[in-house]
Amino acid sequence: MSTLAFEGVSHAYGKLAAVNNVTLTVDDGELVCLLGPSGCGKTTLLRLAAGLEALQQGRILINGQVMADGRRDVPPEERSIGLVFQDFALFPHLNVRDNVTFGLRGINRPTRQKCAQSALKQVAMEDYAEAFPHMLSGGQQQRVALARALAPQPQLMLLDEPFSGLDVQLRQEVRDQALHVLKASGTATVMVTHDPEEAMFMADRIVLMYRGQIQQVGRPEDLYFKPANAFVASFFGDINRIAARVEEGRIRTALGNFDQGAAQEGDLVEVLVRPEAIKLLPSDSPAEAQRASGQVVAAKFLGRSSLIHLSVPDASTGLHLHVRVPGRFLPKDGETFSIGLDTSQAFVFPAKAE
Repeated sequence: MSTLAFEGVSHAYGKLAAVNNVTLTVDDGELVCLLGPSGCGKTTLLRLAAGLEALQQGRILINGQVMADGRRDVPPEERSIGLVFQDFALFPHLNVRDNVTFGLRGINRPTRQKCAQSALKQVAMEDYAEAFPHMLSGGQQQRVALARALAPQPQLMLLDEPFSGLDVQLRQEVRDQALHVLKASGTATVMVTHDPEEAMFMADRIVLMYRGQIQQVGRPEDLYFKPANAFVASFFGDINRIAARVEEGRIRTALGNFDQGAAQEGDLVEVLVRPEAIKLLPSDSPAEAQRASGQVVAAKFLGRSSLIHLSVPDASTGLHLHVRVPGRFLPKDGETFSIGLDTSQAFVFPAKAE
């Protein structure tokens, strides 16, 4: 059963269409990331689910119950949701335990205390119950905010850029802890992020949005290896773009020929190739493995990988490619390599209209 459902949801701010006819479901226990650039509509969608914005068009359901349909909006406190914001929103004058018990209503004090202690234990913060927010690190504050949202045992968790205020190393540590807590709780979760790597790390499914519309929904590996369009392919990191035209049923490029797919004879297309798909081969590699040759322009060590700038001759002015190689690999400027290609990471799409 779906915990959350958007049915034909649209929302505008004046003349700006923030969300345009979105239909989406989130299943029980599933963690879904709303991903996209700033202004794509992902935060608006989250706020509509939370009841923080009045729905203008469509329907929103939680556990099969209508929360909003353009005529009625159930208040946020009656939707059985947990909210975690970017700034954590902890009360500075309350200690950790009182921050967590704040949203627990309709139960006696001993029960509230027990619920709070249980939630704090989930996030490994039970030893800090008497501490105040200013005494905690950013990561600890984030875990307290997560405990506060989990304490009422909501049907749905909504997280808005919950890790963006943390430095890189701490962000990686805290999101790993949060992922385990959320999955162990079994609560359906929707998380907003603009970071593709974070979405791939956290999500069971990713919903990639652009200009208020869903571009593709699927598992992280589906969006990475089977992108629906050029925007999806390019959103997950650096990508090489090669302009080409379909001629005699083939797409001819400096990296070799590609199948025309759905393109028609004479169509202008773009071949998108991930940097890690390009393989630098020794000159004595079998001919069938080689597609072209290229000359090193620059090589940069990036820690987990090396980035090679490669110049490849083509019919016009030459092609500049980025090649990503695992570990330390720093060939000298001017060194020449044969080029192989992992075609599972090369995609053909219609060229953008000028």
